[in-house]
Amino acid sequence: MQLFNRWQNTIQSFGVDQVAAKQAFTVILKAYSSCDRHYHSLKHIHHVLNTIDTLQAYAKNLAAVQLAAWFHDVVYDTQAKDNEERSADYACHMLSSLGVHLSDITIVNRLILNTKHHQAAADDYDSQILLDADLAILATSPIKYQEYAQAIRTEYAWVSETEYIAGRRQVLERFLQRQRIYFTPLMFDVAEQSARSNLQAEIQILLKGTRD
Repeated sequence: MQLFNRWQNTIQSFGVDQVAAKQAFTVILKAYSSCDRHYHSLKHIHHVLNTIDTLQAYAKNLAAVQLAAWFHDVVYDTQAKDNEERSADYACHMLSSLGVHLSDITIVNRLILNTKHHQAAADDYDSQILLDADLAILATSPIKYQEYAQAIRTEYAWVSETEYIAGRRQVLERFLQRQRIYFTPLMFDVAEQSARSNLQAEIQILLKGTRD
């Protein structure tokens, strides 16, 4: 119910009527509730939205950031490489059918596409908020981080252990090589070091797996 109310509040700010909004929510709910989603589920969306709330002071278009959060993982296939593009297309199609203005759809589309490589321009504060919220899980407690890491592994259950370790390690090291993982001043201050510690700890676990 809490998520539904959040959806209604966000989508209504774009002039969408309640009946159409409720129908759209049902479709989105189904997409995020498929049995192969162990991390990229409604729980993730809820966490992202809560983090956006914390970072909203940085936003130029808060409603667009919130709307993009709902759609950014709506298509998630671990065997595909175009999930972000397909999620953006999904959002554009649904929002267009709901009568959302093209200018707003264009913004949401850009925000979703920026989650592919987790990069944002220095003055693109809305993308920075969404990206920081999407990666907020990296700075959680070590125990919750391990649960997150295991959930990701389960989503990639079809990948062999050797291939997964190599690929996952590459992803983690790419984040560690960045000058900063988080864009917004608040997330950089409160989450950067925790995220780096968690990433380094996971890499050590992965390396241990290659030796066992």
